[in-house]
Amino acid sequence: MAVYTEVSDVALAAFLETYDLGGVRALKGIAEGVENSNFLLHTEKGYFILTLYEKRVEADSLPFFLALMDHLAERGLSCPRPVRARSGSALGRLSGRPAAIVTFLDGVCRNRPDVGDCERIGEALARLHQAAADFKGSRANALSLSAWPQLFAPLRFCADDVESGLTAAIAAELAFLKTRWPRDLPRGIIHADLFPDNVLFLGDEVSGLIDFYFACTDDLAYDLAICLNAWCFEPDGAFSIAKAAALFEGYQRVRRLTPAEAAAIPVLARGAALRFALTRLIDWLNVPAGALVSPKDPLEYIGKLRFHQRIGEAEQLGLNPK
Repeated sequence: MAVYTEVSDVALAAFLETYDLGGVRALKGIAEGVENSNFLLHTEKGYFILTLYEKRVEADSLPFFLALMDHLAERGLSCPRPVRARSGSALGRLSGRPAAIVTFLDGVCRNRPDVGDCERIGEALARLHQAAADFKGSRANALSLSAWPQLFAPLRFCADDVESGLTAAIAAELAFLKTRWPRDLPRGIIHADLFPDNVLFLGDEVSGLIDFYFACTDDLAYDLAICLNAWCFEPDGAFSIAKAAALFEGYQRVRRLTPAEAAAIPVLARGAALRFALTRLIDWLNVPAGALVSPKDPLEYIGKLRFHQRIGEAEQLGLNPK
């Protein structure tokens, strides 16, 4: 399970004394996720999600994340909404960590999304971008292009232990992206981590978008490139152009890409693949002692990167230029 910090019954009871949620009926660790300690909290007032924010999440950014979720919910997007303590604060401390409670959303994640799911998530992503357009907050992307060399620096000495030649391959890709990264694309608030385990479905409909703790201000099309990597490859690593075409169609039904955004998709997809390969490498090589978590295989995203390195035009990825 993705639980790094355990919560005692005594500590939880004291924490909940500051809320109007009634007594605890159950607390269960949630297996998904690798960044924070997440629990399904059952109280006399219903079900909620309790999150303890671990070291990778910047404590100074937590008010941004919580305010963003409030804003998106007010604009009609189905996402968790922070539960405020009697003091009015949405953020507290529990077991030595910053902690928050958010509303629970019904639905299940799609482990193997189909073409229809990809079309619906494209539409949902565009609606997120629209809903966030008038959000007053901003946050720099701490895992953007400028940060990737810093992420890679400590991996130079051990990446080849994961796969022979990986150090040189990543260094070459960093050099390529530094010179080819697109400039002056439309920007706004992006989710930056909209993987299948962060989307809930009820039947064939998206019932909620969750886990906004990488949200930031960046190129909107980069968010779409992240989804392309996360949703449009089969379990065996094969790229599904049908899923990608559906993703783009769903997105553009709500928000049309500019010509510059469309042309940039292949490079943005390479960057998105490298970004997740790097953080997965860090997690793979540095699992905290005692953490109940299984790190994700970084070579999955190295494989996606190699696929994108063979792509020259967005049409090869299923994007209709018309």
